[in-house]
Amino acid sequence: MKSIVQISRGIESLFGTRDENIRLIEGSLNIRTRLLNDSLEIEGEEASVVRASQILNDYVTLVREGYTFNNGDLNSFLRVVTTDADTSLRNLVESGKQRTFGKKVIAPKSMMQRRYIDAIERYDLVFGIGPAGTGKTYLAVAMAVSALLSKRVSRIILTRPAVEAGERLGFLPGTFQEKVDPYLRPLYDALFDMLEVEKVEKLLERNVIEVAPIAFMRGRTLNDSFIIMDEAQNTTPEQMKMILTRQGFNSKMVVTGDITQIDLAMGQRSGLIEVADVLRGVEGIQFVQFDEKDVVRHSLVQKIVKAYERYNEVIGANRQLSLRLAEPATEVPPADPASQFPVA
Repeated sequence: MKSIVQISRGIESLFGTRDENIRLIEGSLNIRTRLLNDSLEIEGEEASVVRASQILNDYVTLVREGYTFNNGDLNSFLRVVTTDADTSLRNLVESGKQRTFGKKVIAPKSMMQRRYIDAIERYDLVFGIGPAGTGKTYLAVAMAVSALLSKRVSRIILTRPAVEAGERLGFLPGTFQEKVDPYLRPLYDALFDMLEVEKVEKLLERNVIEVAPIAFMRGRTLNDSFIIMDEAQNTTPEQMKMILTRQGFNSKMVVTGDITQIDLAMGQRSGLIEVADVLRGVEGIQFVQFDEKDVVRHSLVQKIVKAYERYNEVIGANRQLSLRLAEPATEVPPADPASQFPVA
């Protein structure tokens, strides 16, 4: 089947850098496209051509209405709509209206990011669980900055476990802050992206923004605060319980983590895995589960996450099979010959 979509504006944005956007549509929907004069010809199976036409017509309408797609945004949107037949490009764009967080203007790039932001606004305790690159920490910091600037909270607490990613850094020279800063650098990066450097430094000096390892949260009650616990997969169950019980009055807490990147010692159970079993279904708490479709980094990151998921599924299945084969067969004791002849 063939179809033609009229496109008079926004062709460069539609194709993207090195044609990455149009190649994404072609690869995901298994179609072929050909650029004509002010139009795009689509060829493939009927259902795929119809879906591609819907997506492209939405794009044309949005551009005509004045919507401008920032670099990378369209690619993120297309990754969602080409895999989710129930989501239209127009609805996805309109539901993810841009918001201002300090000096940064951000729009949710997937349906799950929109649900995540909505959950943070509605609930006092939110868990964002999913692979790297889905915006869990970045959006949480953005919401914290927004809450601070609008005076809904009086301070921001950012914390994460001081656990190395599979390596031992040994003794680190310098003051206490200089020792723990390398572990907390991703949180600083997000802060500097939202606020001016001078403002962040001033807020840090006044302890309006506090960045510290989890160990220094014990015994505290965090009132009127926006608390973010990052890398929660590297907490023990005891640490998880401790940090969750620090939440005080007029406080909001967001816990983020990726259960596929646990750096705890062998045999230690992750507090993030356990808390999902303990608290799921508790009123007032919301869990938001991201997957590889929500990755908003380089397109290769999405493929890497998916490849590791497939690998772990195969390895897990093979391991279970090996365990079953290794189990000794249960010996059935020989029957007593006398039992075959009932006694009258």
